[in-house]
Amino acid sequence: MYHHWRCIVNAESTGFKSGFIAVVGRPNVGKSTLINAVIGQKIAIVSPKPQTTRRLQRGIHTTAHEQFVFCDTPGIHRPRHALGKSMLADAIQALRDADVVLWVTDISYMPTGGDRNVVSRLRMDAGEKPLVLGMNKSDRLRAGDVLPHTEAFRALAPQAAWMLVSATRGDNISELLEQLADELPEGPRYYPEDQVTDTRMRELAGELLREATLYYLQKEIPHGVGVEVEAFDESDGAVARISATIEVERERHKGIVIGKRGEMLKRIGTRARREIANMLGVKVHLSTHVKVCKDWRYDRQHVARMGY
Repeated sequence: MYHHWRCIVNAESTGFKSGFIAVVGRPNVGKSTLINAVIGQKIAIVSPKPQTTRRLQRGIHTTAHEQFVFCDTPGIHRPRHALGKSMLADAIQALRDADVVLWVTDISYMPTGGDRNVVSRLRMDAGEKPLVLGMNKSDRLRAGDVLPHTEAFRALAPQAAWMLVSATRGDNISELLEQLADELPEGPRYYPEDQVTDTRMRELAGELLREATLYYLQKEIPHGVGVEVEAFDESDGAVARISATIEVERERHKGIVIGKRGEMLKRIGTRARREIANMLGVKVHLSTHVKVCKDWRYDRQHVARMGY
């Protein structure tokens, strides 16, 4: 549980508010994009594919009076394999451990069965915790749909404060933060004020490589893509040396990832290297390989070995 490892940086809590905010919702509603917008830099990978987020990741936003610790969770869904079960378990644990819950929805659509599944989870695992409803993708909302869509979502959580937001345009992000601040308990500063995540750079590098793979292969490769970072060396100070393997579930997927004369793998590596260099602030030497691990998502031990 989060409370077991919370490290208090500043114990003088009088007048200061802080807390852990579980960011939940069905897959592909923009949870990670919203957190990146709040933090002001990328700490969570994004792609058009549902369930891009696979593990719990924390984004930290500190102001003069508050510290928001956003817990980005995998989309709440009905799992079909070991990886899906692990992802759902992370989301449930985040709900149970949170101080506040931020339910993110895609307001450009009416509520779906997936949204109602999230509401069921909130009732089971969040209890009476403060709930804020972030109606995301408002930039895609047609004028005639504003009232029916907002009223339909508000009916599912009538006790929640709510705000129309656009993570991609930045609309109403500060207003959403004000609503969350109202719900935060008084507490200490858990992290240094300049820290934006507690995820290890090694893990972030692997996620950025997976994001690059999804970027170029949105239609060709299903969710059976994983990344394992075998080596991560920053000891040089000026160059980070990283070796990673992209794992796929089918032999034909391996050929797609590598591409003709290795061109696709080169493109993936180039994009990932640029993103990792931006994150680390140093040059990056990235070595990538592709390996077939048949049906790895269904193997509980393999899923655990990959850190899920």
